[in-house]
Amino acid sequence: MMNFSQLIAIILSAILVENLVFVKFLGVSPFWGPGKRLETAISLGLSVTVVMTVSSIANFVVGALLRSVGFEVLNLAAFVLIAATVTQLLDYVLQRTSPTMHAAQGVYLPLVAVNTAVLGAVMISNMDGMTFFGTVGYSFLAGLGFLIAVTLFASVRERLDFSEIPNAFEGIPIALITAGLISMAFMGFAGMRI
Repeated sequence: MMNFSQLIAIILSAILVENLVFVKFLGVSPFWGPGKRLETAISLGLSVTVVMTVSSIANFVVGALLRSVGFEVLNLAAFVLIAATVTQLLDYVLQRTSPTMHAAQGVYLPLVAVNTAVLGAVMISNMDGMTFFGTVGYSFLAGLGFLIAVTLFASVRERLDFSEIPNAFEGIPIALITAGLISMAFMGFAGMRI
């Protein structure tokens, strides 16, 4: 049975120490695109968290089935197909239940299907041989780490819009510098003994 300190260690590890965006550099394309508005970033971060969690559940079951019949070579194709299916279902649900949230995400919602953070979380949990609950927990927490990363970056970029920045650093250059500084801060968590 897992004690409280082990649970806290797993949570901190998935969200901070091994953050998929700032430490493993996965899923950075949606990080740049909607990272200009906080509401859009939160919406996309929640969508990625949902897709990552639901995909990990389905991929755990399908992966076990493929291993049992000796078709492990199809794991990657199955992972991508499942992520695409879950993303399309989420797209449909958001379109019907929350058109404003769907419109805010725009073109970035369908891109969640091929987001490397989603695939990375599934592959990491699969390669580490996690249990079902470990896989679901890791994927959900990694999704929260993605949400934190995108939200943090969007809030900083919103503040930069109101700051006086030298002309040479406006736009992409200041965004890259900001992302690098935030990434360095997250890399500082790597020194934690968990």
